[in-house]
Amino acid sequence: MSRVWVRGYMRAFAMILTVLAATLACQAGNGAAAVPAPVVDQQKAATAAKQTATVAGGCFWGIQAVFQHVKGVLSATSGYAGGTVKNPDYDMVSSGRTGHAESVQIVYDPSQVTYGELLRVFFSVALDPTEVNRQGPDEGTQYRSVIFYGNDEQKKIAEAYIAQLDQAKVFRRKIATQVTPLQAFYPAEGYHQNYATLHPNAPYIVFNDAPKVANLRKEFPDLYK
Repeated sequence: MSRVWVRGYMRAFAMILTVLAATLACQAGNGAAAVPAPVVDQQKAATAAKQTATVAGGCFWGIQAVFQHVKGVLSATSGYAGGTVKNPDYDMVSSGRTGHAESVQIVYDPSQVTYGELLRVFFSVALDPTEVNRQGPDEGTQYRSVIFYGNDEQKKIAEAYIAQLDQAKVFRRKIATQVTPLQAFYPAEGYHQNYATLHPNAPYIVFNDAPKVANLRKEFPDLYK
């Protein structure tokens, strides 16, 4: 029996009683609508290019599904970041002993979408940024919320945005999302890639991830593809 089947189906029974509350919290930033645009952001590039952003927040299936539907995103890959072990696999990360978080690396065109706009989507519909080491039915350090910055500009934008949202009290609690440098990103196994798209009827996807994509379309119609 595969670990994916266990997560996608067996765990669904355990979360039925709390699915409504968990889904609301996970899908739309602790119940909030789209959060304000960042005051500090990069300028849109004059010509097409490729830049990379890496984030984590719960199961990577949902994060990947959200960003695959954002205009200007060229690719979104599920993987592992933030740990101490090279080339980890899913079982290792799931143990919580490697320090990795289930993460998604986003390659985007900065002439179409900015780093700050990606973070706005992240905080609005991809997760509840006030949760510590959990999202919805998933609990453990591997499900923590992190922005892995790749350069000083990304760090500046991320830290300024979190401060902006906290100061405006957009969420009922303080944002717990960490901002840390990206040391390495390891793509996850093939069966984790595009999981929400390939398994739209799996209970885990129906309850936890499909609503995130629906909220993206509702809150950001100009960014949805």
